[in-house]
Amino acid sequence: MSGAARLEDRVVVVTGASRGIGLAIAQRCASEGARVVLTARHESDLAQARATFASPDRVLTVAAHAGSWEQAARVVEQSLETFGAIDGLVNNAATNPYFGPLVEADEARLRKAYEVNQAGVVAATAAAWHGWMRDHGGAVVNIASIGGSSVEPGIGWYNATKAAVLLLTRQLAYELAPGVRVNAVAPGLVRTEFARAIWEPAEQLMAQRIPLGRIGEPTDVAAAVAMLLSDDASWITGATLTVDGGTLARPSGGVG
Repeated sequence: MSGAARLEDRVVVVTGASRGIGLAIAQRCASEGARVVLTARHESDLAQARATFASPDRVLTVAAHAGSWEQAARVVEQSLETFGAIDGLVNNAATNPYFGPLVEADEARLRKAYEVNQAGVVAATAAAWHGWMRDHGGAVVNIASIGGSSVEPGIGWYNATKAAVLLLTRQLAYELAPGVRVNAVAPGLVRTEFARAIWEPAEQLMAQRIPLGRIGEPTDVAAAVAMLLSDDASWITGATLTVDGGTLARPSGGVG
């Protein structure tokens, strides 16, 4: 199946969905027929996000912390109470509270990134599995990063958590097969508030270094996620789809 209705009447939960990539994913899923559950930490942000949908009655918002196992279970419970199913889960929520050398990092900020970016993936997936997918099947998409395969100054711990997401994707794909497919999308530099400090000061220069000539948009990532959630990806699991405009295809050593 392909086209505008390939997620017709499915229920998709998206974490970190009040803005940026998460909101774009939820909007794309809704445009393809899904009922969507938006989770993020703040009710006010979720209310603003819900107002952007053409059919808000097909949108549920649940305020929750992505690093909390208890709150992940509550998201699943409320999703099932409202929509009666969870066909898709997108683990998008992420944080990067520390910038600098790893050896100068403090435990609290490293732990926060671990809890949200890495353990949060397991928490949400486990909740969806035990609450619905174990008996009914489904699809999970984890939002990783090309940073999970890179060494970069300042964001080593963030990249380490995203490297973990790449491995967790393959591990969960193995453990949850055949009923549940688990894949990842690894974006490059995307125009989001989360990454503003990286792209805004030198967007033109950065765009010139990307083979496709521009930084990414949240909708670029959303399109890839919607495909992986759909039956178009029915024989894809344990895979990582890189969405980076060709960044990783550039020659190594900074040439080009």
